[in-house]
Amino acid sequence: MMSFRIASCLRTTALAAGMALAALPVAEAGTLKLGMTTWVGYGPLFLARDMGYFEENGLDVELEIIEEAALYMAAMAAGELQGTASTVDEIMKYRSEDFCFKSVYALDDSHGGDGVLVPEDLDSFVDLKGMEVGLNEGSVSQFWFNVLLKENGMTEADVEITNMTADDAAAAFMAGRIPVAVTWEPHLTFARKANKGRVLVDSSQTPGVIVDVVALECGVIASQPDDVKALVKGLNKANDLIRENPQKAYEVMAAGVGGWLSDPDEFAASAAGVNFYGRERNAAFFAGGDEGEAGKLIKLGNEIWGSFGKLQMELGYDDLVDASFLEE
Repeated sequence: MMSFRIASCLRTTALAAGMALAALPVAEAGTLKLGMTTWVGYGPLFLARDMGYFEENGLDVELEIIEEAALYMAAMAAGELQGTASTVDEIMKYRSEDFCFKSVYALDDSHGGDGVLVPEDLDSFVDLKGMEVGLNEGSVSQFWFNVLLKENGMTEADVEITNMTADDAAAAFMAGRIPVAVTWEPHLTFARKANKGRVLVDSSQTPGVIVDVVALECGVIASQPDDVKALVKGLNKANDLIRENPQKAYEVMAAGVGGWLSDPDEFAASAAGVNFYGRERNAAFFAGGDEGEAGKLIKLGNEIWGSFGKLQMELGYDDLVDASFLEE
C-alpha cells in the first residue's frame, strides 16, 4: 500500500463527531469529486479521466490526492467530496447511521503488494510468537496482519506490537531495530535486493482481503444515478484498456497518478502487486450479498475492527454496497 496509504489511526473523537452532519451538499449533476491517496490500484480512475471515458458519458470527474484517510473521509462527510477510493476495511470504520456511503465499484486487490518481513531463519508464521512486530495500528496493515493471525490460530496477544507507519516499520527492520515488519511495496523489493531477511507471507496468499473500492455518499447515489452509471462505464472501459494494451495504460496512469508512481516502469512494477478489477471481476466480487465475497469481507471487518472498538455500527452488505450500477 506504499507510504502514502496512511491509515486512519489519527482519527479523533472530534472527527467522528464532525461526520454526523444533518445535511450534505450534493454535487452539481454531471460532476463527481473523489479523494484518495497515491496508490497504483487507483490508476484506472486516472486512466478513465485522462482517456476521456468519463467525459464521453457526460461526466466530469475530479480526482484529489489526500494522503490521509481521516482527511478524505472527513471531506466526504462535509460534502467537499462526493466519494473516495479506499480499502473496504478502511471505510468500514467511518460508516455510521449519520454518515452514509456505499461502494459502487471495486478497483483492485493487493496481490503481493503487502507483506511481512522476518529474519531469514524464521520458518513459519507461528514462529512469530513472542516477537516484536512493527505495524501501523488502525491501518490496513493491522487488519491484514490480524487476518493472518486468525488463520494461524493466533491473536495480537501472541506477539508484541509496536505502532509505526509502514515506511518506518520497513526502515526499522532494514536497520535491525525490529525483527518483524508489516509493510508494503516498494519496501518488500528493497529488502529482497538488500538481502535483508525475507518476505514470510505476502498478500498474493490472501486474495480478496485487501480490496480497494470507490465509495459514494448515499445522497449522491440517490440524486445522481446517471453520473454513477457513467462512472462505472468509464472504469469498465479503462480496465478493458489495461487488459488490451497495458503499456499504453501504464503510461497514462503513471502520468495521472504521479508522485512516486510517475515513471511508467515504476508504475508497471507496482502494478504487478495488484489485480485490477474490471467488469467481470466486479460482478463476481459483489455477487451473493452477505454470503458472497464482498459480504464475507465485510463480516471479517466486523469481526476484526469490532474487536478493537473501531466501528461506529455493525455493518452488513447492504449497509456498505450498492451494486445495482454494475448491471448497466
